[in-house]
Amino acid sequence: MNDVVVIGAGMAGLVCAQQLSQAGYSVLVVEKSRGLGGRLATRRLHGTWADHGACYLKSKGELFTSFVELLRDRHILEVWTDQVYELQPNVAPRYVAPAGMSAIAKFIAQNLNILLNQRVTEINLTPDNLWRLTLESSNEELTAKALVIAIPAPQALMLLTSLGEEVLSKEFLTNLSTIEFSPCISAIAGYPTSSHPLPDWKALNFVDDAILGWIGLDSSKRSQPLQPVFVLQSSANFAQLHLESSDLQPSGKEMLSYAAQALEIPWLDTPDWLQVHRWRYAFPSVLWQDQILSAQTELPLVCCGDWCGGNLAEGAMLSGLAASVEINNHLNQLLLPDMNFLKVFT
Repeated sequence: MNDVVVIGAGMAGLVCAQQLSQAGYSVLVVEKSRGLGGRLATRRLHGTWADHGACYLKSKGELFTSFVELLRDRHILEVWTDQVYELQPNVAPRYVAPAGMSAIAKFIAQNLNILLNQRVTEINLTPDNLWRLTLESSNEELTAKALVIAIPAPQALMLLTSLGEEVLSKEFLTNLSTIEFSPCISAIAGYPTSSHPLPDWKALNFVDDAILGWIGLDSSKRSQPLQPVFVLQSSANFAQLHLESSDLQPSGKEMLSYAAQALEIPWLDTPDWLQVHRWRYAFPSVLWQDQILSAQTELPLVCCGDWCGGNLAEGAMLSGLAASVEINNHLNQLLLPDMNFLKVFT
């Protein structure tokens, strides 16, 4: 039995778990994927790796800026570029992890108890009034005094609907159902080392484009790249058209062909290799206005994530922190770590 179970090992879930664990609670993180990070995703392939989720971080608020500086001090992040081109250069430092963006999640996850490759299929209440979670792969059951659900709101709704209005209020379920996400298709393409000339930009945004949303020279994040590697992210409309395709390779090839023509880089159309990934819940399009969505239940249940308050990675971090405060208030009201991340991970 755990004090707290956190479902989801993205930024919000890991931050919340770290705060509560450091305060002294027994915390278990359950993640359906093989790796940590959620959208802080890095794929290893063909002797290299590429970031096919969040491609960089931008520091905005004071707390997130402190976190970015901590990661720079630990040599996990470094400045990649200070310009991403749209109609004109968008000037602000973009930070990347040379070892892959998932390195950020691994850093936050230090000393946490985490179950990977474990999908929660059902949530119930036990007769002695605890949360009970059923896992898909092992038929194992977990129990907890408090529950944090740090996954996209549509996935949370699918998991929680069976509890019904007897446990969760109609208002809570209605609020959860209002959150919407835009999908995205990511294409990772590797090219011969003889591919020249490489562009003089590192990343481009496509504004209101029918097919592409973003392209970046991902290999420029690595100190000694083996070959040029590009990551392309589709527009939401293009992803919606192809999201249910059983084979995404044709969609990835269409994105490459379009980029080759639009950017006048003909060899983009003929990669050595291509991998394509679908993100069903890539970017929150309809947000919850607060940093968390808390159920008014006898047992604490809090939803958090980048869909709470917005601002992607920064919003997810702040949401995770807020979730830890809410859970702590409902439980033992222990002393949480200082809200300054520089102290949490020393």
